[in-house]
Amino acid sequence: MSAATIFAIAACGSTNSGQSAIKSEPAVGTPANYKGTLPMPTLTGIYNNPKSRDQLKDNGSITYGTTEVTSDWNNFSVNGNTLYMNTYWSYYMPVLFISSADGGTMTPNKNYISAYKETKVNGKQTLYITFSPKAKWNDGRAIDWTAVKAAWTVQSGKNKNYTPAATNGWDQVESVKQGSSAKQAVVTMSEPYYPATSFINVYPPQAESVKAYTSGWVDNPHSEWGAGPYIIKTHSDSRVVFTPNPKWWGNKPKMTTVTYRVLDSQAEINAFKNGEIDVATISNQDDRKSVSTMKNAQIRRGYSPTIADLVLNAKVTPLNDIQVRKAFIQAVDRTQLAKIQFAGLDWTEKVPGSLLMTQTIAGYEDNMPKEAAFNTANAKKTLEADGYKLGSDGYYAKKGKTLTLSYTTFGDSSTTKARGLAIQKMLKAAGVKVEIDNHPASEFSSVVTSGKWTIMDGLGWSGNQFSYMNGVQLYGSESGSNYSFVGKKSIDQGFAKVATLPKREDQVKQANKTEKEALKLYAQLPYFCGPQSYVVKKGLANVGPSRFKTVLVEDIGWVK
Repeated sequence: MSAATIFAIAACGSTNSGQSAIKSEPAVGTPANYKGTLPMPTLTGIYNNPKSRDQLKDNGSITYGTTEVTSDWNNFSVNGNTLYMNTYWSYYMPVLFISSADGGTMTPNKNYISAYKETKVNGKQTLYITFSPKAKWNDGRAIDWTAVKAAWTVQSGKNKNYTPAATNGWDQVESVKQGSSAKQAVVTMSEPYYPATSFINVYPPQAESVKAYTSGWVDNPHSEWGAGPYIIKTHSDSRVVFTPNPKWWGNKPKMTTVTYRVLDSQAEINAFKNGEIDVATISNQDDRKSVSTMKNAQIRRGYSPTIADLVLNAKVTPLNDIQVRKAFIQAVDRTQLAKIQFAGLDWTEKVPGSLLMTQTIAGYEDNMPKEAAFNTANAKKTLEADGYKLGSDGYYAKKGKTLTLSYTTFGDSSTTKARGLAIQKMLKAAGVKVEIDNHPASEFSSVVTSGKWTIMDGLGWSGNQFSYMNGVQLYGSESGSNYSFVGKKSIDQGFAKVATLPKREDQVKQANKTEKEALKLYAQLPYFCGPQSYVVKKGLANVGPSRFKTVLVEDIGWVK
């Protein structure tokens, strides 16, 4: 799917002590015990220790740390549309297309699609998708044209009983019909959508009913509805264990057991040091120091496809007032937040100005309004023009009520705490009182989707090479993934136009033009991208930053 996935952001200069300086990051990563400044990755680098299948051992096992296991296992729905669920689905659900590292080429995964063709029929864009004869759901039902029809049913947005995370592409499908056989789906578009491979997917027809879609996945991953190299052996709200699918028709997975454990950031690093897990996220300087004496570990870093977002809930008082939202954004020094995030990580970057594209993607522009720039004096002027008066306690008030904002954070990391205290200090300087509302990281999805918060820290969007097409999802006035809960029809129309343009450069120009208008609603504030940074046990292959390259889970393993 081209939809952006939501995730909880990680709480993210020395001598080299006689070691040879590492000037560029190796593909295998930098030794964890390296004492010098960590080398910056290149924009085009792959840092996942890439290896072919014949270089890997059979019958391996691996354990990862993760932030949460959501109760809703439906990755197509707004409640299940998390980066974590997207990862779990990659093990036991179909992955139809394989992306190149630069994102410029999408190749059909032959395990599922034997032929794919786009053409025009009666002047309309028409897609022919022929599924492999071997492709079956685990319950024995063939993966055929009905799986595409089911995806259209649940993602088109036409039936409001479904709650798709995004309708990109599917809302422009006119029909899905059987082709030359049941194994061929013919998709006719009412309007063109380029590239169509960015949205085409399948959904198990067994779960197509509204009841199954909305409640059938709750606390039930339904391995029988899956069709991937793994099945789910056990699951709980704190752990998921995958084992090879005995009905899988593709390459045999190199791992016989894959485990995900829910761990807070500090617990994750401790578990890695104790040998309990094989991969951990390096989120901050404390994490870096914790692993700095480990000999058989490597740090793998690359440019992140994710963007951290401060989200203002425009449906709650006082943020239903655009001037209060504007003043908040004017009072926030994003450069200072980035310094907190990257302290001790040997990382530098410019503050982002878009939620749709990172600065590493061609065509990126800073789309933030000029009036949104950090300026405490301007924040005060905005509030005063809105009728607020500064009290003797140093806070603004209107009609006898002090301007107070709740700031929701997740997890126990020192970086998260420091960021919250920095926001408090910045807003206090602008005459706004901020109260910190902290939750365990495992409550991330339930709190976000509840809408019972005022300002959300820790929310981020993980995108891909087609993220510039996600404007309707992130900013749409009727999108279930627009957690600012504010939008405009004109903005919806501007973003809807993006995918109808056949040339990428024109799509990007339209996306940038429209996002500039969306950010004038002062409800979302991109503030860092940062590195994808992991510490892994030596010998682990095909795990780590790989740009847009699709790494099939059956190809992850330990080097011989």
